[in-house]
Amino acid sequence: MSNTALITGASSGIGMEFARYHAQKGGDLVIVARRQAPLEALKRELEAAHGVQVTVIAQDVGSSEQATDLFKAVKAKGIDVDILINNAGFGGFGGFLDRDLAKDQAMIDLNIAALVSLSHHFGKDMKARNGGKMLQVSSTAGFLPGPYQAVYYATKAFVTSFSQAIDQELRKDGITSTALCPGLVHTEFVASADLEGTGLAKQKGATAASVAKCGYDAMMKGALIAINEPSLSFMMNWLIPFLPRRSVLKMIEKMQTK
Repeated sequence: MSNTALITGASSGIGMEFARYHAQKGGDLVIVARRQAPLEALKRELEAAHGVQVTVIAQDVGSSEQATDLFKAVKAKGIDVDILINNAGFGGFGGFLDRDLAKDQAMIDLNIAALVSLSHHFGKDMKARNGGKMLQVSSTAGFLPGPYQAVYYATKAFVTSFSQAIDQELRKDGITSTALCPGLVHTEFVASADLEGTGLAKQKGATAASVAKCGYDAMMKGALIAINEPSLSFMMNWLIPFLPRRSVLKMIEKMQTK
């Protein structure tokens, strides 16, 4: 039985840990990111340790068009993808009017447009083969409005909503979609999003490996949403929704102020 997973953003952080965890289970991989050198190093590591086949595609997937190009490249190699892990994404700190609009639009393109395109293309393939699994990497940010990360939080709200909707639509076709919604994870994201020095970045956070395991295991069970810590799950589902909205906004604003 085929068990090939395609993982975007696989050159570091959670994406790299997804690849390691899937390989430990004997699955083949298509690993995708812009940086070829770390992908090649990961390929050597996983093939040597687990005897799996790893295909490297060094490509940007920062737009719907580039996502379509990736799908075509995978099909040209004759690879059927059984598990799609949409992990690539980025954030950015700053006041909405102070940030570079082009960077926020690029964030929307990667975090939303590319994810939708990949889910559509590979989802159609999965349907034709009567099954498959998708894991959409979202965030607990998707449960909240986020002053000083307004666009990032909004993109993750989209991902969480989208994932649940397509899961409901596609379950009858043997396809599930799980939204992974972690809290703070100590990866390159904190530095790349310019979050160092904020109250958020000072939190303990989780390891990339623990979050990858949480999400992967939930996906295999067909869960709708996976939150990596019980306390966060309680907060997002049973506390935040009942607090006054302005209080929530002030709390998030304070957490993200340097």
